[in-house]
Amino acid sequence: MSQAVSIITERVRERVRREGIDLGGDRELAGRLVRDEVRSYSERALAGTLPMLADEQGTARDVIASIVGLGPLQPLLDDPDIEEIWINAPDRVFVARGGVSEQTGIVLSPAQVRDLVERMLQSTGRRVDLSSPFVDASLPDSSRLHVTIPDVTREHWAVNIRKFTRRIAQLQALVELGSLTPLAAEFLRMCVLSGQNIVVSGATQAGKTTLLGALLSAARPSDRIVTVEETFELDVTARDVVAMQCRQPSLEGTGEITLRRLIKESLRMRPDRLVVGEVREAESLDLLIALNSGLPGACSVHANSAQDALAKLCILPLLAGRNIDASFVVPTVASVVDIVVHCELDRHGARRVTEIIAPTGEIDDGAILSTGIFSMRSGELAATGALPARMAKFRAAGLDPAVLLQPGTAAVAHAVTPVPVEETGAA
Repeated sequence: MSQAVSIITERVRERVRREGIDLGGDRELAGRLVRDEVRSYSERALAGTLPMLADEQGTARDVIASIVGLGPLQPLLDDPDIEEIWINAPDRVFVARGGVSEQTGIVLSPAQVRDLVERMLQSTGRRVDLSSPFVDASLPDSSRLHVTIPDVTREHWAVNIRKFTRRIAQLQALVELGSLTPLAAEFLRMCVLSGQNIVVSGATQAGKTTLLGALLSAARPSDRIVTVEETFELDVTARDVVAMQCRQPSLEGTGEITLRRLIKESLRMRPDRLVVGEVREAESLDLLIALNSGLPGACSVHANSAQDALAKLCILPLLAGRNIDASFVVPTVASVVDIVVHCELDRHGARRVTEIIAPTGEIDDGAILSTGIFSMRSGELAATGALPARMAKFRAAGLDPAVLLQPGTAAVAHAVTPVPVEETGAA
């Protein structure tokens, strides 16, 4: 922070305290106060008592960011091309643009890092301290914050801010970005409209949450969607939606709300579709039980391939306790999961769907059998010509994926036009 910015920032804070002003994140009010103090500073600088300002507007932006924003990080948060920001040490601040990471020239002090984290957590009701050295929280703009502090980390606070963007809210946007072909997008739209249970798999940063949100945008307007997440990440624009997130325990160790509890509570909320942002542990058992009751649902899971995602869903429920065994879990996964969509992030930062499979419901030597519906051919996602083995849900919704997936349809993929819901007979 330059000397001028420091002086003006302190004068604004003094005025706020003196006049009892509550900025409360009000950037417009803060902007007026800052501009007043910048003019006052410039007048004194002309009189020779202070250094001149090289850029009044830039100085004002820095002061506003320091007061109601996140100081040196605010320009990174305001940059629409930056997807994620992370701090490994006060002098090692990184960002990701287009899936590719780069180090910035920002240098903070340890006190600044702690102050920024405290400011971000102020509105979340969450905390980070020696007794709770990890924290996950959603920022006011729905970006996700994760912080880890020593002695879990070696020396410095580790901070990650995964920015939230509304630029990709529909399947068509993914098609325009090249992450999905028009044919695959229309097939996935049919899957959503027919109430298929969909698993989105992939590695970290592969675009799982983005794809999950885009899939939900294809749901019927009348669907009541209930989402449960560790921290809010999904942006569902449906008119009838309830979003819930977990809660950390209090200082006394009470009041914790887990994903397992949220899934159970969601079943009392009359959902037409249950969505779990990401399954990592025993909550997968509760999700499987919910889907086994006939409730359409979706989730994401970390996996290296679509088939690996099915295998992982067979393992995670075993964490729920010794009374749960594979003889129950594997057949349940085989019967309730209808579609698995796998995403990948390549070394150039491009995110794309690379595989779509449909489990057949059959099991061979403990492994769930599946049919490949789309796979990568010559660098492009193409239909294999196969149809899902289980077509009952499609037929019940008045939809026929064979129209899309029969041999020869790939050649006219770009001519596929989404059919309005009212015309599908599914409304």
